[in-house]
Amino acid sequence: MPYIKLAILAAFALATVYIHFRGRVRLDFWRQLSDHSTFMAPINCFLYLFARAPAKPYLPASNFPELATLTADWQRIRDEAIQLYGMGDIKASNRYDDVGFNSFFKSGWKRFYLKWYGEPHPSATLLCPYTTALLQQFPNIKAAMFASLPPGSRLVLHRDPFAGSVRYHLGLVTPNHDDCYIEVDGERYSWRDGQAVLFDETYLHYAENATDLPRIILFCDVERPMWFAPAAWVNRLLSRLLLAAASAPNNDGDRVGGLNRAFHYVQQVRLLGKRIKARNRLTYYVLKWLILAGPIVLWLCWDAL
Repeated sequence: MPYIKLAILAAFALATVYIHFRGRVRLDFWRQLSDHSTFMAPINCFLYLFARAPAKPYLPASNFPELATLTADWQRIRDEAIQLYGMGDIKASNRYDDVGFNSFFKSGWKRFYLKWYGEPHPSATLLCPYTTALLQQFPNIKAAMFASLPPGSRLVLHRDPFAGSVRYHLGLVTPNHDDCYIEVDGERYSWRDGQAVLFDETYLHYAENATDLPRIILFCDVERPMWFAPAAWVNRLLSRLLLAAASAPNNDGDRVGGLNRAFHYVQQVRLLGKRIKARNRLTYYVLKWLILAGPIVLWLCWDAL
């Protein structure tokens, strides 16, 4: 049994090393060790192994030819996005009910969910019926939203936790300027009206709008294609179990996933941690690593207890 545990731990460590060195841009050691990509490393490496899409930061549109139809309809999609933006419905949440994107709100980022790993939100069907119906024609689009990046905003360097999808951005209302951009693994792309880009969001990336105009895009998670059917089934199962649980509402009446129902309570613990860190950084880091590493040590030593 100890050898089995050590083998599992070694496989986990090797997967983490692969994730860390996969791109040119990397986190420092301590941040990588506590990053969510470390905890998801074995699952993500399994999905990378069977992926048909190349292991590159930006992906060729030819890998997803069906999305050309969506891109071509950008003006009608834009009309609904502009209407929503004018009504104030592309917004940050004022509650702790969006675990996936909560940290982006403090820099001004805003969103309106169209769908999230399930059926479209009722609010989306009501307020933007054309875009919602159009998205239903693409079964490989698992999640979609309108996302706004206001003037002067910057999203910090990060990677998304789950490798089951790739990211599609369609420029709707953009500054059409090089100073409004996303940088994925050190490669920069500037949004333009009516133009789409596909990238692998599990590479480290950040975004910035250094202009005085807002940027609004259609943001979609597209299922990562697999060449091995059982891997595709695993991907879809994990998407239903993990990502559907992170469903966040636009308005009352929209579905709220289990993770977001619990997030209010988790956030209280996070806020307590921030208060401890402000008073004594040593105490904070000791507690942090006890919480992160303690269960692993206990699991390894369980047979000897």
